Amino acid sequence: MTALTLSTAGAATLRSDALVVGVAKGPKGLVIAAGAEAVDKAYDGKLAAVLDALGASGAEGETTKLPAPAGLKVPVVLAVGLGPVPEQDESFDEEALRRAAGSAARALHGTKKAAFALPLEDASAVTAVAEGALLGAYAFTAYQGGEKKAKGDKNGGPKQPLAEVALLGAKPRDKEHKAAAERAAIVATEVNIARDLINTPPNDLTPEAFAAVASAAAKENGIKVQVLDEKALTKGGYGGIMGVGKGSENPPRLVRLSYTHPKAEKTLAFVGKGITYDSGGISLKPAGHNETMKCDMSGAAAVFAAVVAAAKLGLKVNVTGWLALAENMPSGSATKPGDVLRMYSGKTVEVLNTDAEGRLVLGDALTKASEENPDAIVDVATLTGAMVLALGDRTFGIMANDDAFRTSIHEIAEEVGEASWPMPLPEDLRKSMDSPTADIANMGVRMGGGLVAGLFLREFVGEGITWAHLDIAGPAFHEGAPYGYTPKGGTGSAVRTLVRLAERTATGDLG
Repeated sequence: MTALTLSTAGAATLRSDALVVGVAKGPKGLVIAAGAEAVDKAYDGKLAAVLDALGASGAEGETTKLPAPAGLKVPVVLAVGLGPVPEQDESFDEEALRRAAGSAARALHGTKKAAFALPLEDASAVTAVAEGALLGAYAFTAYQGGEKKAKGDKNGGPKQPLAEVALLGAKPRDKEHKAAAERAAIVATEVNIARDLINTPPNDLTPEAFAAVASAAAKENGIKVQVLDEKALTKGGYGGIMGVGKGSENPPRLVRLSYTHPKAEKTLAFVGKGITYDSGGISLKPAGHNETMKCDMSGAAAVFAAVVAAAKLGLKVNVTGWLALAENMPSGSATKPGDVLRMYSGKTVEVLNTDAEGRLVLGDALTKASEENPDAIVDVATLTGAMVLALGDRTFGIMANDDAFRTSIHEIAEEVGEASWPMPLPEDLRKSMDSPTADIANMGVRMGGGLVAGLFLREFVGEGITWAHLDIAGPAFHEGAPYGYTPKGGTGSAVRTLVRLAERTATGDLG
């Protein structure tokens, strides 16, 4: 993990390998952002002109490297775009700062230490820049380097992430600044751990292996853990989880993580879909749709990371995480289209499509979580391609059985920089899941398929319990070029939303 320090040193006096400054789009050209005054002075007040000559525009996330002049104790200055200059008396948007810091950190892979002289007007800005830099510095290199790495060759493998970030203008003795930086480090660490899990090849991250990772982290952080193996799941009647996992040689698991605080007045339950690999089962996915299906456990990764973060932050709220882990494979023992499964709730489900498996494992986990009667349940899942068609690949959908709760989660997600959109649960779509054989089918009409999936999950939430469903199928795994603090591959989507929800619940500040 990239180290984070706060420094009151001036931009012209701190020694580092690179110095990051912000530039913005002004009405009359480039504007040098606050924090870089000393750097501009070292360029004789012509930094904007130099950058303009190099083609810089100040666009969000744009980076421009240039040699440092005499007077600075760094060899390189990196200018990063913040987007449009804020209107009078307004500050730069936190997400703009977060993305700029992330872009800068990505551009500095292979660098040991970089000083960030970006605008830090308050503790919120400290959080945003620190978070962005730590998330942008992420790289998944565990499987790269080959023979050179195996032999211990220091030159083997790809460039390593930026090793240290120094935030200039952030005061290490200021309680608010220090707390903001510590929170950012904890949250970014857990997001990056979730990313590691998502990026891990499915031959190494089986349900059993995921459960072992979760168990080890739980014990390190004072979190109670319980793991149900295939024998316990069969004996307990978890027909959904066992039905999905029985086609694989790697049996399923249900993991319960419980963080409690002695002064907590509320309890949240987070439920995550953890399909460590999804072939589609007997309803095999078409060619071209299998290659990234290691990411189908992103919901469970988000839940795991959020519970650990809540524990590290010491939040005054009880948080229970449920990881519904299975590998969905076709074999002679796999569930077939037309089979009927008896869920943990006792409800029977006719399986019309074995590739609609996430809702089956979540159904069992939602019922089990409901037995503990939490104040609210939030499930997180890469559930439907329909949600990607509806909202694109950067925005997750939010459904809920309570409009106010759905609105609160949407506001929280936007606040932390995770794009989301509230979605309905139309009652007329429920009838399409009626089955002549069982209590319900796992498929309904194709149009509005993401909403149909949400309606299916609602069937397994305990009566009177506030519940929300986050379909992160779009933003959970990024296949394009990196941008801002978002890498290629696993993103850790929804972790920051869940953590902020826990924080607001802890302080009673949930609308």
